[in-house]
Amino acid sequence: MTKKRGRKSQSSISVISSNGIEALARPKAPDNLTNEQAEEWTAIVNRLPADWFARESHPVLAQNCRHAVTSYRVSQLIDQEEQSDEFTVSAYDQLLRMQARESNVLACLATKLRLTQQAKYTTKAAGTASNNAGLGPKPWEV
Repeated sequence: MTKKRGRKSQSSISVISSNGIEALARPKAPDNLTNEQAEEWTAIVNRLPADWFARESHPVLAQNCRHAVTSYRVSQLIDQEEQSDEFTVSAYDQLLRMQARESNVLACLATKLRLTQQAKYTTKAAGTASNNAGLGPKPWEV
């Protein structure tokens, strides 16, 4: 079959192929995740399109879920330390350092998985944003 030049006609793109409609299944949480981590996996996977996570990104997503749950736990420990009658600055400092490490890892993994707003950056949106930022005309437009 030879390819035709130009735009495809509306009728050619509105016909279902001979293969029919293919349903994409969302990836299931790996068995090696805890129940809490698997819930995090499901929440993330259900929030995005079914084809968002290719097979090769599953280990990164699993690590993201592990770190998210760890981050929740560290946050609980910080709350407990703040309310403790035996509050110690050194224990509190250690918990805050743990929280910072988890936050850094989560931010990195989320960016790699394109889950953050930064990862959704488009040149079209950037052009609109810069025009609305009051930067004025470009030097060559003056």
